[in-house]
Amino acid sequence: MRSTYKVVELSTVTDDTLEETLNEWTADGWTLEGIHFAMRESSKRPAMAFVVFTRPATDA
Repeated sequence: MRSTYKVVELSTVTDDTLEETLNEWTADGWTLEGIHFAMRESSKRPAMAFVVFTRPATDA
């Protein structure tokens, strides 16, 4: 079975923005695949996050 992927880029990474993104896309039928963080050397907080979702592909 094929999958369709959705990548959401977050330039502000907080618990609130992550929670909002997860709730928004899973409510729309997407399944969380993973979260990837881009770090800055000068900070312990992530500079960006890429939230990856999947769902079964629909044949058009």
